[in-house]
Amino acid sequence: MMKSRIAAVHRALELGVNFLDTADVYGAGHSERVLARALAGRRQQVVIATKFGNQFDENSKQVTGISADPDYVPPSVRSVTAAFGHRVY
Repeated sequence: MMKSRIAAVHRALELGVNFLDTADVYGAGHSERVLARALAGRRQQVVIATKFGNQFDENSKQVTGISADPDYVPPSVRSVTAAFGHRVY
């Protein structure tokens, strides 16, 4: 399943797609992990947009809450950027 998703991203890049939209809640983080693997060595080819605010349990894949608290922003950003191999302080 992961191979076909990565292949789909690669095909999109071949066709000229250069903007990808994701969110940590899509597949309880799975979407961002797929994109990170698919974009290995190609990260500079695309702009990635993400969203956050929904809190979820990765094991059950259920939304457990919503947070608009400013304290929720930094760990969310760190999580997303870490998936793509970047560090944010």
